[in-house]
Amino acid sequence: MSGAWAWVGVSTVGLALSLLVTWWLHRERSFGCALTPGGRPPANAPLIAVIVPARNEARNIRRCVEALLAQDYPNYAVYVVDDCSTDATPAILAELAAREARLTVIQASPLPPGWAGKPHALVLGVRAAGAAAGWYCFVDADTFARPGLLTAAYATAQAHGAALFSVFTRQALGTFWERTVMPLVFSALAVGFPPSKVNDPARPEAIANGQFILIERGAYAAVGGHAALRGSVTEDKDLAEAVKRSGRRLLIADGRALVETRMYTSLPELWEGWTKNIYLGLQGRLGLLLFGAGVALSGALALPGWLLAGALWAALGGGLPAALVLAEALLAALVIVAVRARVSALFEIPPSYALTLPLGALVFAAMMATSALRGLSGRGVRWKGRVYGGPAGSEPGDADRPTLPEP
Repeated sequence: MSGAWAWVGVSTVGLALSLLVTWWLHRERSFGCALTPGGRPPANAPLIAVIVPARNEARNIRRCVEALLAQDYPNYAVYVVDDCSTDATPAILAELAAREARLTVIQASPLPPGWAGKPHALVLGVRAAGAAAGWYCFVDADTFARPGLLTAAYATAQAHGAALFSVFTRQALGTFWERTVMPLVFSALAVGFPPSKVNDPARPEAIANGQFILIERGAYAAVGGHAALRGSVTEDKDLAEAVKRSGRRLLIADGRALVETRMYTSLPELWEGWTKNIYLGLQGRLGLLLFGAGVALSGALALPGWLLAGALWAALGGGLPAALVLAEALLAALVIVAVRARVSALFEIPPSYALTLPLGALVFAAMMATSALRGLSGRGVRWKGRVYGGPAGSEPGDADRPTLPEP
């Protein structure tokens, strides 16, 4: 019997830990700043050059560009860099450019050795925009703006004295796998990079969301722009770090009211995208990566195992100790599911997706492990047909091509 009660003690410790970790992971992490629609376009507005890198984005590029061309900000131009697309992206862009003078399409050269695709495309866009732009706005091709986005973003950056301003967007989650995995990933991001710390000039934490970044031209030039980040696969985070190190103000805000993103639509896309980002984005923070993997595995395996063990023990006549273990497991599960149901509501998906936590956590843990192993082993990570960070001789740049001149 003493052994049975020892298991009750283990279960009680597990309950306390699960409640503590659940509270810590989901405690309030407010941005302290949010974009709201309905702002008035500024007088004497500086020119904003909106730059969109696009590689095989036929699914998204029309909606993205048309939304940008509908902005109410009075002084802006849109530059789309076609990064050697092999789908219908070039044809769609040619059609849009033929009827819209505010849109300029740039055809990227093959990727030079040592460059990652997105920094290369953004450098080309900045050069095309020229020195007339007062601000650069980098927008991903899978991101869709409402008409007041540029106006609200510029006004908020000015009000807070921000040299780099970025927002987290509303995530459009349509498929089972998106709804199962993506809320967990964004919960982890909020833990790793709390907005209050990122927005605190005295703290070292820095991150930006590459789906939407607005940066003042002088600040961009001072940190070397994307040419200084030429090999980076996490160029948004690296740019934010460079700006914050330079002593300039970095600000991230809640932009869900004015912009949304549809990042991935299938499990293979989720897998490729997040295994690219997770390890590279957490380089130098291996402890946090291992902690995240442990928490994810606990959600995937420990909680279901605890419930199953308690139920089997009770069914086999374990008496009061078994009943207590089962009750504690049920209490932990109910609290966790209730909290995750609130997270589901934030992502505008049915609360029933809280029940997919074990499956989503297992996939998330597998993505973290795969990303770390590929990075640590030197095999690199794959993104849009290119391999980054692989062994010598496998750089993402195309062989036998001229390098991009220095800016």
